[in-house]
Amino acid sequence: MLFRRTPTGWLATAPAKINLFLRVINRRADGFHELETVMAKITLADQLRFEPRGDDEITLSVKQSFPPALGAMEMPPADDNLVVKAARLLQLSTGVREGIAITLQKHVPAAAGLGGGSSDAATTLLALNSIWQVGYSRTQLGELAAQLGSDVPFFIAKAACALCRGRGEQIEPLSLRSRFHLVLAKPRSGLSTAAVFRNCTPEPNGSSAEKWRRIAAQGTIVEAAHCLHNSLQAPAETLNAEVVDMKARFARLGVCGHQLTGSGSAYFGLCRTSRQARCYAARLRQQGVPWAVVVTTQAELHRKEALQRA
Repeated sequence: MLFRRTPTGWLATAPAKINLFLRVINRRADGFHELETVMAKITLADQLRFEPRGDDEITLSVKQSFPPALGAMEMPPADDNLVVKAARLLQLSTGVREGIAITLQKHVPAAAGLGGGSSDAATTLLALNSIWQVGYSRTQLGELAAQLGSDVPFFIAKAACALCRGRGEQIEPLSLRSRFHLVLAKPRSGLSTAAVFRNCTPEPNGSSAEKWRRIAAQGTIVEAAHCLHNSLQAPAETLNAEVVDMKARFARLGVCGHQLTGSGSAYFGLCRTSRQARCYAARLRQQGVPWAVVVTTQAELHRKEALQRA
């Protein structure tokens, strides 16, 4: 996360993620699903602006930056937005009486499996921890993050890539040897995470993510492509025909490997070069895909980006 002071407040970036591997192991007694997933932060990011208030209120304004073809994203009311929930949770847990006005500039589509809302919440916790001089460690912030959502702790962690277990809160950092070049696309329609999980078939004896330790450290783009897996792709295809269409389009592109990210409906392909990714993104847009962009994974987070000493 990048974080800097501005003349009127503070500005932070909230990176999206992709799931390079996702296996649903089983459904837990608490209603959550036991997961094994490899997540990587990518260069696509939302922006959050924080400006102090003279009271203890938390306010949120949301602006969207998407092409007209994708349409406006339906955003939850401010009180239900994870950004506001994160700020209020930090207030409640610390007794801070300061307020904040937050402006969220959305570049990461919602209902896409890219973790935009989770990243926004994590970035809010990290930023306000610094702005309000709370002094929480990343471990403490991670405990708060787990109350907000399964993906939120990953965005609290410094790791650009991680093997996550449990419902996502058990995080083992992985170091990607190099950046992966990706073409990332989304159909106009989205998917409900809850609906996709309800329709998934757990894979208790499925392939393991253990091989991703070696791939992250030494593997090539081709090896990574061969190890892509997502238990949620089959139910997503059942629920949304546009995911099936996206899969067919990516198969024709000739990418090294491709799959749905998270519960969808965003889809990505691994490319050998940035030039190839740009070419494929342009081709998808010419075919009428409403949103197709080029991104890379984050190979390493700069030390300046760390707001906390874990």
